[in-house]
Amino acid sequence: MTSGPSRAPAIGVAEAKRRFSELLDRVGAGERIVVARRGHPAVVLVPATSETLETGNNAPVGLAAVAGALAEWEDLEAVVEEVYAARRDASDRPAPDLQ
Repeated sequence: MTSGPSRAPAIGVAEAKRRFSELLDRVGAGERIVVARRGHPAVVLVPATSETLETGNNAPVGLAAVAGALAEWEDLEAVVEEVYAARRDASDRPAPDLQ
């Protein structure tokens, strides 16, 4: 996935998952990274600052904020099934049995 010269680099969700630790290092060094789903920007990884960590209104941050977003995501079940199907077909390691 590419980005324009003045935009943050874009990376697909699957690649972001594979390279998450590396992306955290890059963001920690000040880089902004766009994570895209199906070619459309979904989230932007940005360095944490005291301003982003102290919201002042007790808004959820981190994984708590994600939980609220997931509750409203209509396609979540289909996306989870896609992930399971991809893992079943992967040959690099066995898919976990989550049943």
